[in-house]
Amino acid sequence: MKILHTSDWHLGRSLYGRKRYEEFEAFLTWLVDAIEHHQVDVLLVAGDVFDTNTPSNRAQELYYRFLCRVASLKTCRHIVVIAGNHDSPAFLNAPKALLKSLDVHVIGSITDQPEDELILLCKPDGVPELIVCAVPYLRDRDIRLVDAGESIADKELKLIEGIRQHYAEVTALAEQKRLEVGIEIPIIGMGHLFAAGGQTVEGDGVRELYVGSLAHVSAGIFPACLDYLALGHLHVPQRVNGSEVMRYSGSPLPMGFGEARQEKSICLAQFSGVHAQVTLINVPVFQRLEQIRGSWDKLSTRIHELAAAGTPVWLEVVYDGEEVIGDLRERLESAVSGSVIEILRIKNNRIIDRILNQMDEGEKLDDLTVDEVFARCMIAHNVPDDQQTALLLTYQEAVSSLTEDDSQAD
Repeated sequence: MKILHTSDWHLGRSLYGRKRYEEFEAFLTWLVDAIEHHQVDVLLVAGDVFDTNTPSNRAQELYYRFLCRVASLKTCRHIVVIAGNHDSPAFLNAPKALLKSLDVHVIGSITDQPEDELILLCKPDGVPELIVCAVPYLRDRDIRLVDAGESIADKELKLIEGIRQHYAEVTALAEQKRLEVGIEIPIIGMGHLFAAGGQTVEGDGVRELYVGSLAHVSAGIFPACLDYLALGHLHVPQRVNGSEVMRYSGSPLPMGFGEARQEKSICLAQFSGVHAQVTLINVPVFQRLEQIRGSWDKLSTRIHELAAAGTPVWLEVVYDGEEVIGDLRERLESAVSGSVIEILRIKNNRIIDRILNQMDEGEKLDDLTVDEVFARCMIAHNVPDDQQTALLLTYQEAVSSLTEDDSQAD
């Protein structure tokens, strides 16, 4: 049996205002072909299917068309999709009864019954072949009761314990189910979370999931009965604690210029009994990204090299030369004129350094996180340093609460 593990598609995501639907469509077309070529039996999508709680019509069209195409293949018998922190649980769950008729199993949120996250997959003749513990992104309210006066450390301990307890309950049911069917079939876990020691890169858009020290869970939190663990959330393909069978597939497309040089891949797990052999399938580059930085001479030289090569490329330009250049944008636009190069972002570090914390016309609001904006507001209003940490944590809790309220409303 072959299982393909992918995650973090972020359908609908733009890059500094540039729509990327052609890239998403190209990836999904390639993925259908890869599923057919490798004769994949089960596809696992470990969260963040969409980039926002309210995906555009075109993003939805890409998603549903993909599911229909995979369901029509003779090879792939099942698809399992869980929600990530970017997804609306209600939106993903809405068509789940209809999608189940196509053998597409969707788990958007947890319920009062842990067995709802347990999926027994069978062969066409009805013989069980796989048990999936499809645990979606666990929201704070799902796993932790709030007590008045508790510290940040108390919150973190409760979050980690809540995550551990939830996986223990679902996997215990999976082991019981395996005993009931009487066949030694694999048990696979899914999740969307931040494992301790996980690698990220600057500008990848990976959000911290919880307030405080953010509840980065250790590998030991996952029960030993799992024969493979398919995780989402981190965009860098990686093993968890060095394990061959506990993995992040990573995002299939670079979500920011920090990922431009990263080799993207999906995970193919081939089972012999309950033992998995995992290989990576590299994802092609559908739109080249490159970040260039340095002095004006270094920037202009690289731009001329790219223009001569004639390869379409999107650029992020970071100027950090000694000279203060007031007309940097005009110079760069002139340098790429007539080529297939597009500059999506210009960051003039020399200007920003001079103005320090103040925003200037070369720095956009998109360059800042919501936390950075709040921090600048505190500085502007002369909030004492010893109060800023507590206020920032309170602000983060308020933003997190609003985000989760929006997800529930959706």
